[in-house]
Amino acid sequence: MAAKLKKGDKVVMLTGKDKGKEGTISSIDPKAGKAVVEGLNIAIRATRQSQESQGGRIPKAMPIALSNLALLDANGKATRVGFKMDGDNKVRYAKTTGDVI
Repeated sequence: MAAKLKKGDKVVMLTGKDKGKEGTISSIDPKAGKAVVEGLNIAIRATRQSQESQGGRIPKAMPIALSNLALLDANGKATRVGFKMDGDNKVRYAKTTGDVI
């Protein structure tokens, strides 16, 4: 199945403690159906001190289910993603505006 959301996309969170906040996808795991978004779903993780890094409580972005994210269109509103053929290429487009992503 083609990926509706990809690394680097601007998204908005639809549910959870960060509902309504925006961020950029930094990594994605299509097999698990989850993505890590910069600045969203932050959890505090305790790490042990090592020679390279200082130990302590470090904030870390945790994975979010793809169903809880929506792509932002050109107007800055949440949109669903569709696919269409543009010549010989299959492209993603925003369903609200019809613009190719």
